[in-house]
Amino acid sequence: MKLTSKLIGSTAAATVAGLLSATGAMADGHAVSACLITKTDINPFFVKMKEGATAKAEELGISLQSYAGKVDGDHETQVQAIETCVASGAKGILLTASDTKAIVPVVEAARAEGVLVIALDTPLEPISAADATFATDNFEAGRLIGAWAAATLGDAAADAKIAMLDLNESQPSVGVLRDQGFLTGFGIDVKDVSKWGDEDDPRIVGNDVTSGNEEGGRKAMENLLLKDPDINVVYTINEPSAAGAYETLKSFGKEEGVLIVSVDGGCPGVKDVEAGVIGATSQQYPLLMASLGIEAIAAWAKDGTKPENTPGLDFFNTGVSLVTGEAVDGVPSIGIAEGLDRCWG
Repeated sequence: MKLTSKLIGSTAAATVAGLLSATGAMADGHAVSACLITKTDINPFFVKMKEGATAKAEELGISLQSYAGKVDGDHETQVQAIETCVASGAKGILLTASDTKAIVPVVEAARAEGVLVIALDTPLEPISAADATFATDNFEAGRLIGAWAAATLGDAAADAKIAMLDLNESQPSVGVLRDQGFLTGFGIDVKDVSKWGDEDDPRIVGNDVTSGNEEGGRKAMENLLLKDPDINVVYTINEPSAAGAYETLKSFGKEEGVLIVSVDGGCPGVKDVEAGVIGATSQQYPLLMASLGIEAIAAWAKDGTKPENTPGLDFFNTGVSLVTGEAVDGVPSIGIAEGLDRCWG
């Protein structure tokens, strides 16, 4: 299919089992319906994703139902949402999976019913379990912030003490890719690139999980500081967890001299870069992911066309840019003003 959206620089549905947050209704006269299923409806990343899907669905005359779990990791809610979408006759589902392995059987069942399933941001495991994936190159997003942190530290990188603030114990693909990308960019042997936590580099103080939110970031940072109070580099899965980590560092009187890096590039996150809370973040484009996904469902409903991958990749790459106020040689980046201009287009 020909994708018409451009990267700039880069509902009332019933509540399912009391767990789903769902919005949007089948509109009279709409021949095509679609579903958007995200991990939560609180994280600004998924709010922007919903905004993109909703706008494109309205433009194309598609009825959109949106579902979200109460927390990141709410796998059962996502299973129920997919089953509801199939039963309601949806032509396509856009999905950001909380458990990228466990969700596969229900995705395969949906596809067997003729539903186009597109993974957004978070690849399924295997990636071929979805009809297509529209995503950031999450490994590259991690690599960029790792390379930036190493270059910023210079010779001191050899003695760094690194805290790894990951997503969930289930290690969904997005969490593994960002984690392993960061370590690779920093110059650390990741051992098995398909999982985090098996590394033996003494610079890694430890891994803890955040569920991708501020409270999780606060708790994880506290746990790791108790393990080693001299941490000076903090990798975070996303910007809400980065904000939480910073609050803990501040409460310990250790916010100065600690590099925090992250991934997402939302407007609040870029403002945290501007304020010095985050040193650098890799910016994604979730509105684009979702709008392209709705376009793909429209094409599928029209003539059975499926989207194509970016050449050389097994997904459609929606782009990533490193945003920082302190550029370093050898690591391409954009400044804060440009990051704020692009944030989550």
